[in-house]
Amino acid sequence: MAKRKRRRTAPPPKDSPPPKDEAAPDLPDAPAPPAATPPPTETPPPEPFTPDPEPISIDASEKNRKLDRLFWMRIALATIAGISATFIFEPLEGEERRWASIGYMVVLFLGTIFVAKAMRIPLPAADRKKVVTQAIASYVFVYLFVWILTTTIVHALSNGSGPTPLV
Repeated sequence: MAKRKRRRTAPPPKDSPPPKDEAAPDLPDAPAPPAATPPPTETPPPEPFTPDPEPISIDASEKNRKLDRLFWMRIALATIAGISATFIFEPLEGEERRWASIGYMVVLFLGTIFVAKAMRIPLPAADRKKVVTQAIASYVFVYLFVWILTTTIVHALSNGSGPTPLV
């Protein structure tokens, strides 16, 4: 007996229907069962859920009270930091003193952000930046004003060129 080589055929493409069995007779496709329709109801379907833009109620008086406290805390810190910067950076000269003082101001302001977050001010999600921006300009200007004023006074008194009498 001689061996025959089997011929390999390529698999049918995925889009083509599966091959029909030659032994099975051709039967017409069975009709699909009718789609189930829900029984008629007299109540209307529920309305789609739409969340409120602000699901939690925020007490405006508590929010304003805490924001006011944050504002005045930053103003007081700017005043104290401006006075202390005069004496802390006394050994430095020129640009080094200036940049060290500005860095000191920035680091202290970043510290107030953490304190403000710990205060848990009830702000809506859209106003979360308010924790950072509340009193930032006032903080910078008060710090610089107090720092320049106290530095000027300290150096004026140390040089002996204090205020001259008007007489």
